[in-house]
Parts: sequence; C-alpha cells; structure tokens
Amino acid sequence: MMHEQPVSVVFDEDAIRDRIDRLARDIAATQPKDLLVVAILKGSFVFAADLLRAMHRNGMTPEVEFIELSSYREATVSSGQVRVVKDIESNVFGRSVMVIDDILESGRTLAFAKDLLVARGAAHVAICVMLEKPKKRAVQIDADYVGFITPDYFLVGYGMDVAHRFRQLPFIGKVDD
Repeated sequence: MMHEQPVSVVFDEDAIRDRIDRLARDIAATQPKDLLVVAILKGSFVFAADLLRAMHRNGMTPEVEFIELSSYREATVSSGQVRVVKDIESNVFGRSVMVIDDILESGRTLAFAKDLLVARGAAHVAICVMLEKPKKRAVQIDADYVGFITPDYFLVGYGMDVAHRFRQLPFIGKVDD
C-alpha cells in the first residue's frame, strides 16, 4: 500500500456546492442558446458533473462534450506545450461553447482550447473554472466564471491530482509537506 501524504482542506464540500450553485445561476442568467459544454479532462470531470447538474436545476439543457488536453504529464509544473489527447466530436460552428476546466493557472491550456474552438467557428466561447491562480498567468486569458481565487498552492482533490492521485477527494486541498 502506498503511503498517502496528508492533505489540508482549502475548500470544503459545502463551500464548493454553494459556489457551484451560484455559478450555475449566473450562467443561466445569460440565457446561452444552443450551448455546448466542453469539459477538459481529466481534472475538470468532477466539477463539470456537479456544474452540469446545477445548470439542469436552473433550467438549462446544454449538450456535453469532453476534450483531453495535456501539458503536465507526470509533473506538477506545466511543460508549456499543450497537445490534444482526445478531441471533441461535435461541430461547434456557430454555437455558444462553454469550456470548463479545473484551474486557470498559466492559461496555456485554456487559451489553446479557446483558440481551437474559435478557429473551428464557435460563435462565442466562454470559460468557467473552479479555481484561478491570477499570479501564475503565462498567457493573457481571463475566465468568464470563476469558482474560487486561490493562493499559489499545488491543489488536489475534487478531480485534481498529482501523478493520478487524490482525484477522489470530495474537497479541494493542499498536500502537506
């Protein structure tokens, strides 16, 4: 059995649930038409699922797709090179698209995703992230919807990992040294 490092809670389950409900209300208020949600795998899968259910509770009926982009591999720091591991199948031409990701940090992955969807003809591309680290930006990009602004911790849980560990945690936490 692998020894697990202790993790300190940064955002607990209740805070996450409340924030997602507010995000869904804010998104629904914009009344996007023919919305396609594109969740970036793997880190956003838990956030995307919870947000999609909250969007449903707010009367929204988006279509859902998944794209897997990678810039981390096994590391804890972005390599700076983004590549498509798994692409979406839907045609985005003329559609409103919302990209969902776990964290806006360097901005490279989200800028890559947004540029790709715009190049494919999306009418509008919005970005929704669970977390934002504003001081870590390497490219200029802003999220339209942000769950929490966070200090520069390496965060895990709620779908986020380090070397494929900790994704299952129901909270967002910081790995203790």
